[in-house]
Amino acid sequence: MKIIKAAIDDFETVKLITHETIKEIYPHYYPKGAVGFFLKHHCDEAIMGDIAGGRCFLTVNENDAALGTVTVSEDEIDRLFVLPKYQGMGCGRALLDFAEDMISRSYDEAKLCVSLAAKSIYLKRGYKAVGYEVVLCDGGDRLCYDIMTKGVKDI
Repeated sequence: MKIIKAAIDDFETVKLITHETIKEIYPHYYPKGAVGFFLKHHCDEAIMGDIAGGRCFLTVNENDAALGTVTVSEDEIDRLFVLPKYQGMGCGRALLDFAEDMISRSYDEAKLCVSLAAKSIYLKRGYKAVGYEVVLCDGGDRLCYDIMTKGVKDI
């Protein structure tokens, strides 16, 4: 497994990983309106902007098949998704290690907004909740998430 910078040609791959993961995993944690919010949040323009800005990365296997994606913007980790069929195989851990290493080069702390689906993973990695947000979504549904941080110097 290796991690590469996503190119403009990888747009559909990043979108597929992101949207497929949201559609398969998030309905177990969130109501329909919140799932719709996530899909709109990770829209074409946001994904393309991150790719064009050099902030988006893919993890690929030995056959160059994409397994997951992460976006790193300054001290923030965003859009970390692994296709459901590859979850539990170390892809997410590799992407998170990569993102934390990148951030540690310029910042003391990494931050991210954490979905309910991934909260336990980040807690195990030493992240601490520093905030809590609620977003009103379509249909009166609410999206609840934590803002978490972790020191990344000397990790």
